[in-house]
Amino acid sequence: MGGYAAAVVTEDAPRRRFFRRAAPDATAVLAVGSAIAEDLRGGLSPRALDLGADPVARAVRRLRSLLGADAVGLAGLHGAPAWAGRAPAAAEDLVEQVRRDGHRASAGGVTAVPLLVRGEVAGVLVVAGDVPRGAVRRTADWVAESLERGRLEASAEAAARAELRALRAEISPHFVYNALTTIGSFVDSDPERARDLILDFAEYIRHSVARRGDYTTLAGEFRAIEAYLTLARAVLGDRLRVQVRIAPEVLPVALPFLALQPLVENAVQHGVERREEGGSVQVSGEAQGSECVIAIEDDGPGMDPDHARAVLAGATAGDGLALTNVDRRLRAVYGPQYGLVIETALGEGTRVVVRVPRFQAGVVAS
Repeated sequence: MGGYAAAVVTEDAPRRRFFRRAAPDATAVLAVGSAIAEDLRGGLSPRALDLGADPVARAVRRLRSLLGADAVGLAGLHGAPAWAGRAPAAAEDLVEQVRRDGHRASAGGVTAVPLLVRGEVAGVLVVAGDVPRGAVRRTADWVAESLERGRLEASAEAAARAELRALRAEISPHFVYNALTTIGSFVDSDPERARDLILDFAEYIRHSVARRGDYTTLAGEFRAIEAYLTLARAVLGDRLRVQVRIAPEVLPVALPFLALQPLVENAVQHGVERREEGGSVQVSGEAQGSECVIAIEDDGPGMDPDHARAVLAGATAGDGLALTNVDRRLRAVYGPQYGLVIETALGEGTRVVVRVPRFQAGVVAS
């Protein structure tokens, strides 16, 4: 696209020389293209009061530079286009025609092309000037692909938020009832312990229903885990044995809210409470090179490995929702190479391993 620069002809006696501006470096074109795709992640609606700072406005300026056009406009399904360069007089009618008919339209050196996302018009690209038709068409296809990627990413983020809401809504009424009943039993006999348990209960609830950002630190997640385990020990007594070992260097690691707490709760509910004699839960966290590795292990009844695979695949209804949601959220944030690893067998307990990068761009605790 960047090769369509204007030619300049000069008189240079005794012969005429033809000069053409050099085509931009391919690496530079790719860098600009990547920046445009990033600008369009949120769609074609303006997202800043200052047009100079608006990503759509930045995108049209970059597109105009790449095409060497007199003017470039990008329009959504409603409203006026965002322009780089002077808007041609014919542009408004062409945009409305393309929105209505879904086909390319041109007049007076101005071309309007539909941006098709999954076969439907998602917007209009308008180009004014002497730009080859093929370049305009390829640019429209590429912009449409950028819009589709943005929609897919937005859908994935919305799904992740929905799964987080599902986890927050999954606080066990049975556990809450037992915890409050246990706290009440200490009000007269041991008021100091009752007070401490109330504070632990408040910390557990606060973290579980937090409405802040998407990420917390490992230290923040473990404060809620310790509060939960304190309450669980108060409820289960000697039936629950707990061992927690976390290396100090991983405490500042940022990770999604409720990435670990549901796994610990799962170990207590399905690993310890199902055994009459109770059992143990071990939680460990350490640095392994550039990664942080956390393991939650119980000595409960375990599960069939095929069932564990079905849980992670989301093929079980209700059972294992916490494991499924945490696994999906980790993969959405860090990539498909991350997620949960479940080591289990019937009668052999369960060990769930979480491996996350110690540093990840965009993952910052609030």
